[in-house]
Amino acid sequence: MLEIIAQLCGGIGLFLIGMILMTDSLKEMAGETLRVWLTKFTGTPLKSLCSGIGLTLIVQSSTATTLATIGFVGAGVLSFTQAIGVIIGANIGTTSTGWMVALLGVKFSIATFALPMIAVGALLKLLTHGRLALSGFVLAGFGLIFFGIEQLQFAMSGLAQQVDLSIFHYDSFGQKLFLVWIGLIMTVLLQSSSAAITATLAALASTAIDLQQALFLVIGQNIGTVATAVLAVIGGSVNAKRTAAVHVIFNLISAVFAFFLLIPLLNWAYRHVQYIAAWDEVVIVAAFHTLFSLLGACIFMPLIHPFNQLICKFLPQKKSGVLEILDESNLEMPSVAIIAAEKVAYQILMQMFEILRRAFQDGVNLSPKELPQLDDEIEHLEFYLEKIVVPEYQQDKQRLTSLLRMMVYIRVLRSDLEGVPYALAIRTQPQIYQVALDFLNLLEHYVIRPDFLENAEKIENFKQEVANLKQWSDEHRAALREEVMQYATLNRLSAARSLKLLAAKRWLDRLIAHTKRLSKVLAER
Repeated sequence: MLEIIAQLCGGIGLFLIGMILMTDSLKEMAGETLRVWLTKFTGTPLKSLCSGIGLTLIVQSSTATTLATIGFVGAGVLSFTQAIGVIIGANIGTTSTGWMVALLGVKFSIATFALPMIAVGALLKLLTHGRLALSGFVLAGFGLIFFGIEQLQFAMSGLAQQVDLSIFHYDSFGQKLFLVWIGLIMTVLLQSSSAAITATLAALASTAIDLQQALFLVIGQNIGTVATAVLAVIGGSVNAKRTAAVHVIFNLISAVFAFFLLIPLLNWAYRHVQYIAAWDEVVIVAAFHTLFSLLGACIFMPLIHPFNQLICKFLPQKKSGVLEILDESNLEMPSVAIIAAEKVAYQILMQMFEILRRAFQDGVNLSPKELPQLDDEIEHLEFYLEKIVVPEYQQDKQRLTSLLRMMVYIRVLRSDLEGVPYALAIRTQPQIYQVALDFLNLLEHYVIRPDFLENAEKIENFKQEVANLKQWSDEHRAALREEVMQYATLNRLSAARSLKLLAAKRWLDRLIAHTKRLSKVLAER
């Protein structure tokens, strides 16, 4: 008996390791595809649904799709209404694992090919780099999955001979609920609905359990996925909690309809429709899993807007500033975490430029709280960046490198803000003030636009015009200094006041020079 338990635990472990390897590598390979897909193909609820299904099929993980969606909502790339459709689609897409196991894992013995796949995958990872190395992990993960399934089948066959699982009856309502509860506990313990459903399919294929038991177990296993989602968002952002709420409500309502409507219909069809009766029971369970997710989608999709309003009412957005975007759950997917960090970095820049605008245009000095708040945001962002694992996907790696370089100049510009009182002095000197207004006009025309960071042409134009302003300022430095001295003489300013104007001029020169370097970094993205 101990040998059977060890084989059962080993089979589940191999399956989980295989899923982790395959999913993490597919997420890395997807990289920018996730963002492009979710931003381009979520214009309507139906497109959002299809995007959720498609992305989950690509990365083989509804959790990955959900985490990406949370990150993009937090970063303002997606609206929450679009996110609801994606999450519902992810729940449908994740049922593909059941089909993979039913049609390949237990129908055919491919364990003979599993070990060579693991070997080839390991060699690809050791001897290559980039996408090819990631594909090696995908291949090795795929092999581990099916090797684990074979071990599960052996263990379940041995368990069926030694333990009579028919004691778990399903005659009464309470007994049916108990089977659902067992399925839920399996998912919570394994932290993977895919692993729990695979164990159920292996038990069914080995005749350790019957079809009815498997159907009720699958309902519980599907509900169990919400436990993982709820645990993941404890202490998380409002967007994360809203996403988890969608996940919980969708799965619970789908389970209720599956329990009371779909199972009776399926049982009737199995007894009276010859075509369905000819199906293998393992395939019927996989079909049932997909059907009740589709049933849930049919119920929810027409009500997506009222559903959105209801969740937003019970979970209102906190007014916690830009740091709300830096959700810890995004760190599971570096490409999403990088986008969230970029969003925060851009918003910090906007705050800095707004401080300069108020000073130059309106003559408003810094408030006592502004710089400490800015420092807090920069420190949080830097701490968040330290947690991002450097991705293997080249484009994401380049984005992260560019973002780290941007942070250098954010720190430099933050230091320049100490000189904001100089802006008030500049306002009194017409020639210098004109340079400041030209600089401010560039910021307002280019930088303070929602699409600035994603528009290569605007960034290039901004870089060129800042460079032109810097060149003009350098060429006229002596003339402007002479203008300041003439202005001081004409208005009989004190020596201290004259020195302050000259210092203000040097401060403005540094500000323009640092902005020019920042624009160069942005253009290299």
